[in-house]
Amino acid sequence: MTTTTTDERALAELQREHGPALFHFLLGLTFGDRQRAEDLLQETLVRAWQHPEAFDGPYESMRPWLFTVGRRLAIDARRSRLARPAEVGDVVLECAPAATDTAESAAAALDVREAVRALSPEHRSVLVQIYFRGLSVGETAQVLGIPAGTVKSRSYYALRLLSRNLPGYSSRSSARSSASSSAASATAA
Repeated sequence: MTTTTTDERALAELQREHGPALFHFLLGLTFGDRQRAEDLLQETLVRAWQHPEAFDGPYESMRPWLFTVGRRLAIDARRSRLARPAEVGDVVLECAPAATDTAESAAAALDVREAVRALSPEHRSVLVQIYFRGLSVGETAQVLGIPAGTVKSRSYYALRLLSRNLPGYSSRSSARSSASSSAASATAA
């Protein structure tokens, strides 16, 4: 099968006559991206080379045909870029956090649930309001109908009990977490 292509001299003449105007048109379609405009110009000229029948059209100039082909190529290129996910560089990948082990976090969640269930109902209700529902000490006191000082005290002792009952916690880390929890509770009141 033989394919017919445009004569090289005719194509060179086409590029000289219409290339600059087509390039500026494509530059506008690519929002000033010279590299993309040059690529689209080259692809438009390849299409003109592949379709010699366009030169025999009933119009005086090839410019409308070239601009139509260039515009359609620009639209296709834009759609193609929008359809695929954005590329991520190496710098972004290096800064991304490492994937967490879901098995470890699931096991830790089960440990926390079991330790919370072992608390007295009074201590558990205070922790649920403060840590699981995100209420302040004052709001927790209102919901539970107890003084704010009692909420602080119960949360302190509940956290101490949790630190003892949770595997992997030492008495030093429990003292630190209790102190920071108490400080956070005191500032929330």
